[in-house]
Parts: sequence; C-alpha cells; structure tokens
Amino acid sequence: MKALHPFALLPFLIFLLLSTDNASGYGHGEALHGDALALLSLKASLSCRPHVLRSWLPGNVASVCEWTGVRCAGGRVVSVDIANMNVSTGAPVTAEVTGFAALANLSLAGNGIVGAVVVSALPELRYVNVSGNQLGGGLDGWDFPSLPSLEVFDAYDNNFSSSLPPGVTALARLRYLDLGGNYFSGVIPASYGGMLALEYLSLNGNNLQGAIPPELGNLTSLRELYLGYYNAFDGGIPAELGRLRNLTMLDVSNCGLTGSIPSELGGLASLDTLFLHTNQLTGEIPPELGHLTALTRLDLSNNALTGEVPSTLASLTSLRLLNLFLNRLHGPVPDFVAALPLLETLQLFMNNFTGRVPAGLGANAALRLVDLSSNRLTGMIPEMLCSSGELHTAILMNNFLFGPIPGPLGSCASLTRVRFGHNYLNGTIPAGFLYLPRLNLLELQNNLLSGPVPSNPSPTLAGSQLAQLNLSNNLLSGPLPAALANLSALQTLLVSNNRLAGAVPPEVGELRLLVKLDLSGNELSGPIPEAIGRCGQLTYIDLSTNNLSGPIPEAIAGIRVLNYLNLSRNQLEESIPAAIGAMSSLTAADFSYNDLSGQLPDTGQLRYLNETAFAGNPRLCGPVLNRPCNISSDTGGSTAVSPRRATAGDYKLVFALGLLACSVVFAVAAVLRARSYRGGPDGAWRFTAFHKVDFGIAEVIECMKDGNVVGRGGAGVVYAGRARSGGAIAVKRLNGGGRHDHGFRAEIRTLGSIRHRNIVRLLAFCTNDREANVLVYEYMGGGSLGEVLHGKGGGFLAWDRRYRIALEAARGLCYLHHDCSPMIVHRDVKSNNILLGDDLEAHVADFGLAKFLRSGSGGGAANAGASECMSAVAGSYGYIAPEYAYTLRVDEKSDVYSFGVVLLELVTGRRPVGDFGEGVDIVQWAKRVTDGRRESVPKVVDRRLSTVPMDEVSHLFFVSMLCVQENSVERPTMREVVQMLSEFPRHASSQPSPSSASSSSAPEPEKEPNCYKLFPDLLN
Repeated sequence: MKALHPFALLPFLIFLLLSTDNASGYGHGEALHGDALALLSLKASLSCRPHVLRSWLPGNVASVCEWTGVRCAGGRVVSVDIANMNVSTGAPVTAEVTGFAALANLSLAGNGIVGAVVVSALPELRYVNVSGNQLGGGLDGWDFPSLPSLEVFDAYDNNFSSSLPPGVTALARLRYLDLGGNYFSGVIPASYGGMLALEYLSLNGNNLQGAIPPELGNLTSLRELYLGYYNAFDGGIPAELGRLRNLTMLDVSNCGLTGSIPSELGGLASLDTLFLHTNQLTGEIPPELGHLTALTRLDLSNNALTGEVPSTLASLTSLRLLNLFLNRLHGPVPDFVAALPLLETLQLFMNNFTGRVPAGLGANAALRLVDLSSNRLTGMIPEMLCSSGELHTAILMNNFLFGPIPGPLGSCASLTRVRFGHNYLNGTIPAGFLYLPRLNLLELQNNLLSGPVPSNPSPTLAGSQLAQLNLSNNLLSGPLPAALANLSALQTLLVSNNRLAGAVPPEVGELRLLVKLDLSGNELSGPIPEAIGRCGQLTYIDLSTNNLSGPIPEAIAGIRVLNYLNLSRNQLEESIPAAIGAMSSLTAADFSYNDLSGQLPDTGQLRYLNETAFAGNPRLCGPVLNRPCNISSDTGGSTAVSPRRATAGDYKLVFALGLLACSVVFAVAAVLRARSYRGGPDGAWRFTAFHKVDFGIAEVIECMKDGNVVGRGGAGVVYAGRARSGGAIAVKRLNGGGRHDHGFRAEIRTLGSIRHRNIVRLLAFCTNDREANVLVYEYMGGGSLGEVLHGKGGGFLAWDRRYRIALEAARGLCYLHHDCSPMIVHRDVKSNNILLGDDLEAHVADFGLAKFLRSGSGGGAANAGASECMSAVAGSYGYIAPEYAYTLRVDEKSDVYSFGVVLLELVTGRRPVGDFGEGVDIVQWAKRVTDGRRESVPKVVDRRLSTVPMDEVSHLFFVSMLCVQENSVERPTMREVVQMLSEFPRHASSQPSPSSASSSSAPEPEKEPNCYKLFPDLLN
C-alpha cells in the first residue's frame, strides 16, 4: 500500500481539533457556571458587608472570571483571593467552601470573619489562607483527606481552640503549616513528626502544654520552626532538634522551657537565627554553639544561664544581634565582641559581668544598640563607641564606670537614647551632648560630673527632639543656661541635687511641652519666674531646697493639670495665692519651711494636705492648720490680735466654749463606756475613732449579722450598718483572728489619718482579745466598680464617667504611694475595691491586705519603697503582678500592675479572667488582640459603648499597657500615671459631674498625649 503524504491528513486533523474544542468549551461553560453559583453561595454564607464584592451578582454570572478576586484558567475558577477586603460585618457565620473542582488557591485572610469556615472536597487545592480572622472552635470539621494536593495551610491569628488537628498529618504534600496565634490547647501530637515534606511549622502563640515531642527531629526538610510565646511546655529542648540540618530559624522563646541548652544544637550548620529567650533555661552556654558560623541573630536572654560567655562564640563572625541579658552570667565581657565585624545589637544588661568594657567596642562594626547596664563593669566608656556614626542607643547605667564621657559622643549625630546614670563618671559634659539633633533621652544622673550645664555650641540649632533630660545628683555648678529654651521638645527636666546657682532662667517658660520639672536641692536664688505659668502641660514641679525668694507666682494656678507642687525649704514670702489654693488638680503639695504668711486657702485640694505641708511657716494661719486668723487692718496681714474692749459677743463666746467643754466631757465618758463594753464570751472590745463619729462599739457589733452582709472577700466580711443618726456605715471584720501587735496598731492609726477625697475614710477600729479586728468605713452608696461593670442586670458606665473613675482612683493610689510615710502598698487593687459614691466619684477601699514599706535607697522615684518578701501571695486572681506571684516580693509597682488591669476592665468591660479561655487573662488577651498597636484598640473596646472618643480610649489603653509590663522597673509610678491620665483637660478636674452622659461631643485634644514620648520604648 502506498504511504500517505503527511499533509494529506491535515484537513482531517483540523476538523478533529475544532470539534474537540467546541465540545470542551460547552463543558467548561457549564462547569464555570457551577463555580459562579458556588461563589455566590460563599458570599451569602459570609454575610458580607454592603458594597463588598459588588461584582459578585447573580445577573453577572457570565463574567465570573472578571469578578473581584477571582481568577480562571482552562475555563474553571482556579483562584479566589479576597484577602483584606473588610468582608465581615462582625456577625457570626458558618461558611463552607466546596465544589470547586479546579480551585488551587483560596485566601480569605485579614477579613475579621467571626464564626466558622470549613473547606472540603477540593482535590486541586494547593494553597489556603484563613489567617487574620476570628474563626473559632476547632478544625475537626475540615476534611483534610479530601484536600490531597494541599501544600500551604495558613490559619494564623484566629480564635481556634480545642486540640491541634490530627488530620493535617494526612496531607502528604504539606510544606507550610501555620497554626500560631490561636488558643489551641493540649499537646503537640507526636504524629506531627511524620509530615516529612514540611519546610515551615509554626505553633507559637497558643496554650499548648506537655513536652515538645522529640519526633519533630524527624522533619529533616524543615527550614523554620516556631514553638514559643504563650505555650507552656514541660521539660526542655529535645536534643533531637539537632538533626534538623536544613533549619535556618529556630524560635522556642517564652514557653516555660527548663533544663540546659542541648549541645546538639551546635550541629545546625545552616541556622541563621536562634531564639531561646524568656524561658527558665539553666546551665552554661554550650561552647558547641560556636559551630553555628552562619548565625546572624542569637538571643538567649531572660533565662537563668550561668558561667562565662564561651570563647568559641568568637567564630560567629556573621553575628548581627547578640542578646544575653537577664541571666546570671559572670566573668568579663569577652574582647571578641569588639571584633565581630557585623555586630549591630549587643545587649548584656542585668548579669554579673565584671572587668572593663572592651576598649575597641564600636571600632570594627557599625554598632547601633549597646546595652551593658546593671552589671559590675569598671573602667571607662570606649572612646570609639560611635565611630561608625550609626549608634542610636547607648545604655551603660548601673555599673562602676569612671572617667569622663568621651568627647566624640558630643558629636554623634545618630544618638537617640543615652543612659549613663548611676556610675562614677567625672569630668564635664561634652559640648553639644545635650543638643544632638536626634537625641530623645539623656540620663546622666547619679554620677560625679562637674562643671557647668553646657550651653548650645550652635545657636542656630533647630529641631531638637530631646524629651527627657536627667542630670540629677551630680556636682554641676554655675547657672542654668538660657539655651535650654532651645530644647523645645523637652518634657522632663531633672537637675536636682547639684550645685547650680543663680536665677531660674525665665526662658524655662518656652518649654511648652514640659511635664516634669525638678530643680530641687541646688543653690538657685531670686524669684520663681512668672513665665513658668506658660508651661501649660506641667504636672510636677519641685523647686524645694534652694534659696528662692519673693512671692509664689499666681501664674502657677494657670497650669490646669498640675498635680504635684513642692516649694518647701526656700525663702518664699507673702501668702499662698488663693488661685493656687483653689486648684482642683493638685494631689500633693509642700510649702513648708519658707516665710509665708496670711490665711491659708481652705478650698481645693489644699484642705486635704497634712499639716506638715505647711510646717515652718509660723505666720500662716487658717482652719486647715487649726490656727485661727485674727487679722486686723493695721497688722499687715499678721496673726496678732489688736487690743479692744470686751463686747457682748465675747461673753457669748465664753458661754459657747463652756458648752463645748461639757460636750467634750460627755464624749469622753461615752468613749470610756464604749471601751468598757463587753461582747459576751468574746471578751472586752476596744473602740478607737479616727474622726468625729456618732456611733460606738454597740452599733458596730449590732450590725455584724448575717442579714447585713454586703460582701465577702479574702480579707474578711463586710456588713452594712447604721450610726445613731441613721447614717450608713460599712463594717469590715478581718479574717485571721485578733492581731494586737504594736506594728499592726501603728498601721491602723496611719490608715485612720489618711485624708484624701479618693480614699474611703477609715472611721474607727475595734478589736478584742480573742476574735477579730473590725474596721469601720464610710459607706459608699454607688457600690463597687466591679459590680457596676460586671454585675447582673446592673447599669453600665458611659465613657466619660469611666475615664474620671480611672483618674480619681489613680489619685487615691498616688496618695498612698507618694504622700504617706511610710508608704502604703494596697496589695489588693481591683475593681471590687474601688467604691463609688452616690455621685459615682471613685474611692479606693479595703485595706485589709495593705502593707507598709519603709523607704528604699534605690535610684527610683521619690518616696519609693523597698520591696519586701511576703510569706504568701495575697490578692485576687487576675490582678496579681508576675513578680509578686513568682518571688513573693511586693513593692508599689505591684499595685501599679493591678491598677493596669482595672484600666483594662474600664476599656473592655470584661472581667480579668474567665472570658478568654483557660489560663488566659485579660492582660494576655489584650496584648494578643492588639499586638500593642494603637490602631488595633477598637478591637477590644466594650461593645456596650456606642460612641466613644477613640483618642481617649487609646490613651487609657496605652497607659494600661505601661502599667502591666512584666518587668516592674518598666512600669510607671502612680504619680506618673496620674500625670498621664490628666492630659485630657476635660477630665483633669477632680470635681466630677454627676452625669454619666456620653462624651461623644467632647473636643478632640490638640496634640498627642505626652506619655507616648515619655515611654518611647513601648511604642511600635
């Protein structure tokens, strides 16, 4: 048979191809129509926001491949990507994605979808991303075996709970698995070690427990492994992880690991990053880690590692970050750290390092951050620390460094933060140091620096960013330079306890952003400049212990947010201006030991101060001092009495005094009778009143009945009672039996002497020999803050009232911490111990667990108390500071943490525990949901608040985050909290309006609150 020419079949082949294509097109069209219907079903099940996915319409099915986020290939939908389109309305949904035979890519990420999304029967699906939503429940509804092609599964940042899904182990092709940022509990299944194709595994940020399974060492294809953050594993790091030879990232930080660092990790030759920080690891740093020559970041900080830094780490020449801080390492800072050519970040603070700082530090690498603080280092600050010109943070405080500050630092234009305080540095401050263009924080306090405060070497300086300057406790002399006015961004100026002389420069009035001014303990003279009144954001002024003279400027009263004023131990004259006396913002003031005269204003906060605030001014008078003013026209305002003839009024006065004497006799008799009262078998009761009261021990005992119980707590039972006049009192019977030691009685007397409008008054104290101590307080008719916020059927507070409660309660705690001697630490700050009066004004209450701390000698805030070790943890679950729970050591910062929790309650309307899953409290939840970002705060705001000023809400949330820092040193003092909360003028007054109306019409503040700059480290 004759062979056919190849071209003879061409017409037939063309016909065949056209026929096949037409048939295929018909089939694809029908399948594509089915895909479109499935997409419309998905849109309906997601309950999308209006105007979202507008192109997804039933009448537009023919153009499905042109719909938003949809991509087709081969006549089928192969990709649906609607990530970050703000799809969700916030209503819970149940959505199922199924029926797409050709779908390879699915992304619903970043839409805040609430409820459940289930994916099944998608045989071609290779990529699925549902991260950044609020999906809950477990993943048991997902039919993983019906997704045989899946390679990437990203479910990060949702609300998934229950156990980790075992079904993912059926995905033979899975390369990327991210289940982090959820609430998964239980253990990591050992079967996860069988997913041999995995290259990326993240389980961090969950509630996982148990041990890290050694089977994970079988994942030899793994390149990145994240297991830390909020998990709480038992045991240590499995040595089997040393078999992951392809691993470039290993992060098992902050998950409770114990034991030592396995030397087997030294075999991870490809490792770029090793993060083991914030665990409880012990032992020495393995020298085998020196084999990780590809390592660029090594963080072993916040553990309990001991020994010296091994010399083998000198081979880590690619290292850019070395963090070993918060351990128990000792020995010298090794010289090789100065030779690492790429090192940018070196943090070794809070160890026991000794010896000198390596002299060449900064000479061979572009150092950007150096923190060697809180060690025992000696020697001098390296001359070449900023030789690269890129150093932005230098922290060497709390060491034994001596010698001068290197001159080149005065021209290091890249510096933003410098903390050299608490050393033995001497010499002068380098010219230009204070005026560096990017410098935000400069601390040189507690050194031996001498010479003048330098003037600006460049008068044309513009754009200074310095916000905090602390030169206190040095030997500086000379005048304060007028050039300080160039530091226009300055918010904190502390120059106390030096030898400065001359006048306070009026240019200080140009520092319009100044929040805290402390010039105390110098030799300054002349008048207080009127210009200080132009510093409208000042909350703290201390000019005490100088030689200032003249009158107190009335302009100070124009500073509406001022809450601390100390002018004591000067030579000030004339009277205290009435306008200052009327200031409602003052929580503390001291005018003692001057030459002030005249009548003391009896309005505003001054009437709540102790007499010691006015001591040493014999010519001051007024009811507050129990020193009457008999002022005549010719005495020039003195308290001398002019001779005159007796009048009928004098005889009336004598008669009234006689009646008063009789009343006193009867009152004494009543008290003696009350003290002799016997309460049956309990023995003799003793009654001590701290105020003028119209009740005695009989009324107190009468009200201690079960029918009068209004509250029970860890410290005792609270009863409601009545005085003889019918007025209400609150009686608290303390648990634990009678305590009669002199120390306890002294503490009770101190509590009884408290006079502050935001602290519930302790009216009386009763005790007997056998049973109990009983405290009698004024009764608060508005109930507790906890009841109002969380009570069943109770009303809820509008935002304006919540903010005021926060400020008022802060003022009460500020008084306890900073104006009581000894300092009082409450130890049980919580919303149930903040009581509301009939006008809803806040009062700190319940001192059943209060502890008195003697002054410490640390370098902290004034009046700081030394921490004291308790025999057991006291307080309420959810409010207890971490260091108190772990170490039993308590100080005022423990109260600050608890108050931060109260602020979170005010913002979120949630209880501290119980609403977030087992083991999660409100602090962990808030940090996780917002990630510390202000723009995320709306996610946690109480949904009962319909309209709120988000600037104030974000501000209050930010202050709460400062208060609940894990490291107590980083928390603000209560005085600083009051300062920060006072930054919104409409709340700064302590005279609240009884109205709880919504504050949606409140004016917006003109500028960002100061605290965002006072604590720059905590901003993202």
